[in-house]
Amino acid sequence: MDGRERDLAEAFDGQAARFERAPVQTDPVALARMVEFATLPLDSRVLDAGCGPGLVAEAFLAAGHRVHGVDLAAEMVRRARERCARFGDRAGFDQGSLFQLAAEAPFDAAVSRFVVHHARDPLAFIRAKAERVQPGGVVVVSDHVTDPDASAARWHREIEHARDRTHERSLSSGELVDAFARAGLSGVQLREDPFELDFDEWFDRGTPALPKEEARARLLAGRARGFEPRRRPDGGITIRCILALVRGVR
Repeated sequence: MDGRERDLAEAFDGQAARFERAPVQTDPVALARMVEFATLPLDSRVLDAGCGPGLVAEAFLAAGHRVHGVDLAAEMVRRARERCARFGDRAGFDQGSLFQLAAEAPFDAAVSRFVVHHARDPLAFIRAKAERVQPGGVVVVSDHVTDPDASAARWHREIEHARDRTHERSLSSGELVDAFARAGLSGVQLREDPFELDFDEWFDRGTPALPKEEARARLLAGRARGFEPRRRPDGGITIRCILALVRGVR
C-alpha cells in the first residue's frame, strides 16, 4: 500500500463498527435497488471493490451470485468474512487494493458503493474496475453526489472533509456518467434516489478534521444539490442527499 492507502485503511479500521450499523449503509431497500439496477444473470461472478463489512456482497450473494471482495482495511475484511460465512465458497474476501488485483480470470461484474468519493482519481478507479470485467461485463458505481455548480460543490467538499479527512471529493451525477464514458463503457445508465443523513450519527462515525460544533456551524451556512441541511424541531439536523447509481457495459 502507498501512504494514502495506509491512511484509508487505518481510518476505516477505526470506523468499521459504526459503519456496519449505519442506517444509510444497512438500508435493505437501497441494497435491493443496487442489485436490481445491476441486472446480472444468475450466478454472475461479482467483484466488490472497497467491500467494507460485506453489506453489498451479502446482497449480491443472497440474489444468487458469487462475490469476491477487496478492501484496504483489515477490520472491514474480517467483518465481511464473518457476515458472509454462510455462503461458503461462493464468497471470498481479501485485504488489498483494487489496483493490485490481477486482471486475469475476469469477472462478470464489478461494483462499488460509497467508494468513489475517497478516490484521488475517480476515473482511474472506474477504469480499473472495467479492466477486471470481461467484454460484455457490467460496471456499477453507487455513491452520493454533489452540485454541478463549482462553488456549491466546493462548500460541500469542505464540509465532507471537516467530518472525514479521508474524503476526497464527491462527483456530480453528470461527472459520474462522463467518467463511465471516458472509461470506455457503453450503454451508460443513471438513476438517482433521495436519502437522508442525521448529522450527529453521520459525523460521529467519521474521522474528523474539525471539531463537531465548528463543522455544524459551517454546514448550516450553505447548501448544495445532493447535500441540503434542514434543522429539525428537536434541535437535530437532517441532511437531504442524493444517491446516484451508474451502470455501464464493457
